[in-house]
Amino acid sequence: MLKIDLHLHSTFSDGVLSPAELVKCLKERKVVVAGLTDHDTTDGVDEFLTLCRKASIKSVAGVELSASFAGVLHILGYRFDTAAPALRNALVKNRNAREARNVLIFEKLRELGLDVCIEEAAAYAGGVIGRPHIARLLWNKGYVPNQKAAFDRYLKRGAAAYVPRQLLLPDECVSLIREAGGLPVLAHPRQTTPDLYDLPPVLRRLKDCGLWGLECWSQGNSPADVYHLLGIAADFGLFPTAGSDFHGGGHMSAAVGVIVGEDILPWGRLCGGL
Repeated sequence: MLKIDLHLHSTFSDGVLSPAELVKCLKERKVVVAGLTDHDTTDGVDEFLTLCRKASIKSVAGVELSASFAGVLHILGYRFDTAAPALRNALVKNRNAREARNVLIFEKLRELGLDVCIEEAAAYAGGVIGRPHIARLLWNKGYVPNQKAAFDRYLKRGAAAYVPRQLLLPDECVSLIREAGGLPVLAHPRQTTPDLYDLPPVLRRLKDCGLWGLECWSQGNSPADVYHLLGIAADFGLFPTAGSDFHGGGHMSAAVGVIVGEDILPWGRLCGGL
């Protein structure tokens, strides 16, 4: 058995740990294969890969893209060229959209009587401010009892200060990663279709666009879910992957590392040359 984690976030997006702190955590937890998949940025990837090599951890370049969908649909990209122009331009566009949304979120929060400003949230972020940073700010200032309550009360879809943002289409996310030489994977599929029997039509469209893998081991999945997802992945010719979606920061985050069999992933293709 191996402990791996191909879905990790750092302070360059909405994680609590820096790439250096994250690698230290991976080493302590005996994770042997890892991928940094920050939202809409690869700024932490080079540092992460370098430190993983020094720590004798196999590693791969990664990113997580949010797609326009009725629910939640995130595409993870692995082993791509971080300098690919189309992908880089799309990441910049997505980050700009996040920043514009943040301004509107803080306007709504102040209208609701909360004494907060965007500069305060920036203190928690190593890169682009995300909603988890805002949740942490609201918690630390005593407006909510915990970060989950911040989302429930103010930040999640339909909450008092929620602001939608413009997103790429799912097929655009897959194509951008493919064009950059990478491998696109559907993240945490239970968030996309809580009833896994609704997943095949979504996968059929994504597979036609070039989807490579399905995150079968992810936060909140039961053994029965994993078994079901492995069957679906096999039906669609998708490679199964595993990741915790680790952000750090207490009860809102999964623990780092997922235990899988040694024969699950095609290590040579995914982590080639590392």
